Amino acid sequence: MTDAEDRKPQSDEARSAFVPPSGLAAPADSESSTTSEFAVPDGLAVPKPGPESETTSEFALPDGLDVAPAPQHEPEGSAFSTPRTYSARQATFTPPTGVPLVRLTKDVPWQDRMRTMLRMPVTERPPTEPVQRHDESGPAVPRVLDLSLRIGELLLAGGEGAEDVEAAMFAVCRSYGLDRCEPTVTFTLLSVSYQPSLVDDPVTASRTVRRRSPDYTRLAAVYQLVDDLSDDETQVTLEEAYRRLAEIRRNRHPYPGWGLTAASGLLAGSASVLVGGGLLVFVAAAVGAMLGDRLAWLCAGRGLPEFYQFTVAATAPAAIGVALTLAHADVKASAVITGGLFALLPGRALVAGVQDGLTGFYITASARLLEVLYFFVGIVIGVLTVLYFGVQLGANLVPDAALGGSDPQPVLQIAASLGLSLAFAVLLQQERSTVLMVTLNGGVAWVVYGAMHYTGGISPVASTAVAAGLVGLFGQLLARYQFASALPYTTAAIGPLLPGSATYFGLLGIAQNEVNRGLTSLTKAVALAMAIAIGVNLGSEISRLFLRIGSEEKRRAAKRTRGF
Repeated sequence: MTDAEDRKPQSDEARSAFVPPSGLAAPADSESSTTSEFAVPDGLAVPKPGPESETTSEFALPDGLDVAPAPQHEPEGSAFSTPRTYSARQATFTPPTGVPLVRLTKDVPWQDRMRTMLRMPVTERPPTEPVQRHDESGPAVPRVLDLSLRIGELLLAGGEGAEDVEAAMFAVCRSYGLDRCEPTVTFTLLSVSYQPSLVDDPVTASRTVRRRSPDYTRLAAVYQLVDDLSDDETQVTLEEAYRRLAEIRRNRHPYPGWGLTAASGLLAGSASVLVGGGLLVFVAAAVGAMLGDRLAWLCAGRGLPEFYQFTVAATAPAAIGVALTLAHADVKASAVITGGLFALLPGRALVAGVQDGLTGFYITASARLLEVLYFFVGIVIGVLTVLYFGVQLGANLVPDAALGGSDPQPVLQIAASLGLSLAFAVLLQQERSTVLMVTLNGGVAWVVYGAMHYTGGISPVASTAVAAGLVGLFGQLLARYQFASALPYTTAAIGPLLPGSATYFGLLGIAQNEVNRGLTSLTKAVALAMAIAIGVNLGSEISRLFLRIGSEEKRRAAKRTRGF
């Protein structure tokens, strides 16, 4: 080929637009490759970080987050797949406002610490170190969730409030290193969900509570187990926790069956003395309550629901009171029937229901209060049936006969309040070590009520609320001193304050066709019951608010909605 032919311009098909012009040296790599606009230009050296460099960029990766090498040929993935740069064991998420400083003292009960963190958003909870030991592979997540559910089941079945049950479940999970968990408690269903990070799949487990039994000895043992799990110095493995939980389930009740029947008789007899009864009234009310208790046990053995058990148990003391009136015995039948009602009123469920409502668990509170309503309706049906037939047979039941028109006897009534609280504690299967304290707490409650109502002339609703508030305050202090539940120190102490006489007067008015007077008395009974429940809860909150029992920061609560 000649030089003229070389200088001849070629056609467009023979030369590409991306071919370097003549005279410009081609790059070493003959193949064309695309580069990113963020690539480092040739000739610019990138400094390697050394140990002497102390300043870091604000966009640098945090410590512990290693970037995995990219594959040679990475396939196109989904928008929801895990990023290729994510390989940390535990991701760290920083809120837009920064990580808040939360100080939780370790020398306070675990209930307050867990309650404080439960009221925080998940992203603002302080990280925790696992308290209990496990192998290098980490805690067994399904077993930890199952253990927390079993512990929550025992607490909820024993009558504990929903917030305290959630705090216990949360404490169990955090003890084994599961800090990003969310327990949920309703009246019959428990669930807990654990999600290690936002890019990991959550693990959820649930458990159903089908049977409830007020056994405060078992409740105290469960609280002790949770306290040991939350303690830094006590190492409890999963196997040891399961073994202790099985022992708690197998434990026998501290009191025999005949002791419970005798306690129901003592409770009814003491209540009849509180409303003006004497020795004969005490015996009659005790016999009626014990007979009703045995009939209820018989119905339970036949598989009848609790509604019918309450109905049958209420007929026995009412029948004895009507029979004594028809026999023209010198006995205050109203005091006998009122004492029997004291042994049946569901004060424990009422206090728990109102407490759940005040703490924001409205579904559980509605279910508890509906249960109380059903029990109350069963009592009403049993008593009204007996009173109706008694009125038809000519029984002269005078409402004011319960008080007898005599002045109150402080010493006798204080002794009766102590006996009533003692019997209530035995019926709740409390530990023997707590019976004395709750008995004294019930006596203090009645002294305050009597001083305000009988001596000061204050309304019974206000007097009941103040006395119940002191019960909640003292019960919370005793519970925090023992690092235990507050129920054993408060539930039995409110026994002397239960509205037994107001309930009986309302039922008697309806049976005698005086509906207005009956409804007025029943409304008073409802007001007294609400005063008891709110007073107990308020006393507990005051002990946490002003005595600074708990964390150094105040517990967060939901803001007022202002009606919308």
